Amino acid sequence: MLFKKPSQEAPDLNPRSARRHQRAEAARRQALSPLRILIMVLLLPLTTALIATGVFLRTSGYERDEAVIHLIALAGCDATQAMGIGPFRAGQPGYHERNDPDGDGVACGYAELELPRATTVQAQDQPKPRERSVGSAKFVRP
Repeated sequence: MLFKKPSQEAPDLNPRSARRHQRAEAARRQALSPLRILIMVLLLPLTTALIATGVFLRTSGYERDEAVIHLIALAGCDATQAMGIGPFRAGQPGYHERNDPDGDGVACGYAELELPRATTVQAQDQPKPRERSVGSAKFVRP
Protein backbone atom coordinates (compact mmCIF):
# COMPACT_ATOMS: atom_id res chain seq x y z
CA MET A 1 0.00 0.00 0.00
CA LEU A 2 1.52 3.29 -1.07
CA PHE A 3 -0.68 5.65 0.88
CA LYS A 4 -1.31 5.19 4.53
CA LYS A 5 -4.13 6.85 6.38
CA PRO A 6 -2.85 8.50 9.53
CA SER A 7 -4.02 6.50 12.50
CA GLN A 8 -5.47 8.00 15.60
CA GLU A 9 -3.12 5.97 17.74
CA ALA A 10 0.15 7.37 16.38
CA PRO A 11 0.77 10.85 17.79
CA ASP A 12 2.03 13.47 15.36
CA LEU A 13 5.50 14.60 16.21
CA ASN A 14 5.07 18.13 14.86
CA PRO A 15 2.41 20.16 16.75
CA ARG A 16 2.19 22.75 13.93
CA SER A 17 1.44 20.01 11.45
CA ALA A 18 -1.29 18.61 13.71
CA ARG A 19 -2.98 22.02 13.98
CA ARG A 20 -2.76 22.50 10.23
CA HIS A 21 -4.41 19.11 9.68
CA GLN A 22 -7.16 19.95 12.17
CA ARG A 23 -7.89 23.25 10.44
CA ALA A 24 -7.93 21.56 7.03
CA GLU A 25 -10.32 18.87 8.28
CA ALA A 26 -12.65 21.50 9.78
CA ALA A 27 -12.65 23.46 6.51
CA ARG A 28 -13.34 20.26 4.56
CA ARG A 29 -16.30 19.37 6.82
CA GLN A 30 -17.72 22.89 6.44
CA ALA A 31 -17.31 22.96 2.65
CA LEU A 32 -18.90 19.54 2.17
CA SER A 33 -21.77 20.14 4.58
CA PRO A 34 -25.05 18.83 3.09
CA LEU A 35 -26.89 21.98 4.20
CA ARG A 36 -24.33 24.22 2.51
CA ILE A 37 -24.53 22.20 -0.72
CA LEU A 38 -28.36 22.32 -0.64
CA ILE A 39 -28.37 26.10 -0.18
CA MET A 40 -25.90 26.56 -3.03
CA VAL A 41 -28.00 24.39 -5.36
CA LEU A 42 -31.20 26.24 -4.45
CA LEU A 43 -29.58 29.65 -5.00
CA LEU A 44 -28.12 28.73 -8.39
CA PRO A 45 -31.08 30.08 -10.47
CA LEU A 46 -31.01 33.36 -8.53
CA THR A 47 -27.26 33.68 -9.01
CA THR A 48 -27.60 32.98 -12.73
CA ALA A 49 -30.38 35.59 -13.10
CA LEU A 50 -28.35 38.22 -11.27
CA ILE A 51 -25.29 37.58 -13.42
CA ALA A 52 -27.36 37.74 -16.63
CA THR A 53 -29.01 40.99 -15.52
CA GLY A 54 -25.65 42.54 -14.69
CA VAL A 55 -24.21 41.55 -18.05
CA PHE A 56 -27.26 42.98 -19.87
CA LEU A 57 -27.05 46.27 -17.97
CA ARG A 58 -23.37 46.65 -18.84
CA THR A 59 -23.63 45.67 -22.50
CA SER A 60 -26.97 47.28 -23.36
CA GLY A 61 -27.06 50.30 -25.64
CA TYR A 62 -29.46 52.01 -23.21
CA GLU A 63 -28.67 53.95 -20.08
CA ARG A 64 -28.91 51.90 -16.90
CA ASP A 65 -32.42 53.05 -15.87
CA GLU A 66 -33.71 52.62 -19.43
CA ALA A 67 -32.19 49.13 -19.60
CA VAL A 68 -34.01 48.15 -16.40
CA ILE A 69 -37.30 49.39 -17.88
CA HIS A 70 -36.56 47.43 -21.06
CA LEU A 71 -36.02 44.25 -19.00
CA ILE A 72 -39.22 44.78 -17.01
CA ALA A 73 -41.17 45.27 -20.24
CA LEU A 74 -39.68 42.04 -21.56
CA ALA A 75 -41.56 40.23 -18.78
CA GLY A 76 -44.86 41.41 -20.25
CA CYS A 77 -47.47 44.11 -19.96
CA ASP A 78 -48.74 42.82 -16.61
CA ALA A 79 -45.31 43.44 -15.08
CA THR A 80 -45.13 46.97 -16.48
CA GLN A 81 -48.64 47.71 -15.27
CA ALA A 82 -47.71 46.50 -11.78
CA MET A 83 -44.67 48.81 -11.83
CA GLY A 84 -46.74 51.73 -13.18
CA ILE A 85 -44.68 52.28 -16.32
CA GLY A 86 -45.67 52.36 -19.97
CA PRO A 87 -46.93 52.64 -22.70
CA PHE A 88 -43.89 52.22 -24.91
CA ARG A 89 -43.58 53.51 -28.45
CA ALA A 90 -41.58 51.81 -31.20
CA GLY A 91 -37.89 52.67 -30.96
CA GLN A 92 -38.03 53.54 -27.26
CA PRO A 93 -36.72 51.44 -24.38
CA GLY A 94 -39.40 49.05 -23.25
CA TYR A 95 -40.95 48.48 -26.66
CA HIS A 96 -41.09 44.83 -27.63
CA GLU A 97 -42.98 43.79 -30.72
CA ARG A 98 -44.55 40.85 -28.94
CA ASN A 99 -46.23 43.28 -26.49
CA ASP A 100 -47.84 45.12 -29.41
CA PRO A 101 -50.57 42.75 -30.62
CA ASP A 102 -52.31 45.21 -32.93
CA GLY A 103 -49.06 46.40 -34.53
CA ASP A 104 -49.76 50.13 -34.09
CA GLY A 105 -46.31 50.90 -32.66
CA VAL A 106 -47.49 51.22 -29.05
CA ALA A 107 -46.75 48.36 -26.68
CA CYS A 108 -48.58 47.97 -23.37
CA GLY A 109 -51.00 50.73 -24.27
CA TYR A 110 -53.18 50.13 -21.22
CA ALA A 111 -52.53 53.64 -19.89
CA GLU A 112 -53.93 55.42 -22.92
CA LEU A 113 -57.61 56.05 -22.89
CA GLU A 114 -59.48 54.88 -25.91
CA LEU A 115 -60.97 57.96 -27.48
CA PRO A 116 -63.72 57.79 -30.07
CA ARG A 117 -62.22 57.71 -33.53
CA ALA A 118 -62.72 60.84 -35.53
CA THR A 119 -63.94 60.42 -39.07
CA THR A 120 -62.07 63.40 -40.34
CA VAL A 121 -59.86 63.50 -43.39
CA GLN A 122 -56.74 63.47 -41.20
CA ALA A 123 -57.66 60.16 -39.61
CA GLN A 124 -58.28 58.59 -43.01
CA ASP A 125 -54.97 59.80 -44.48
CA GLN A 126 -52.87 58.04 -41.86
CA PRO A 127 -51.51 54.64 -42.91
CA LYS A 128 -53.13 51.67 -41.25
CA PRO A 129 -50.94 49.57 -38.98
CA ARG A 130 -49.98 46.31 -40.56
CA GLU A 131 -52.12 43.36 -39.63
CA ARG A 132 -50.44 40.58 -37.74
CA SER A 133 -51.56 37.51 -35.95
CA VAL A 134 -50.02 36.36 -32.74
CA GLY A 135 -49.86 32.61 -32.26
CA SER A 136 -50.40 30.79 -29.03
CA ALA A 137 -46.67 30.55 -28.33
CA LYS A 138 -45.13 33.33 -26.31
CA PHE A 139 -42.25 34.19 -28.65
CA VAL A 140 -43.75 33.47 -32.06
CA ARG A 141 -43.30 36.17 -34.66
CA PRO A 142 -45.41 35.89 -37.79
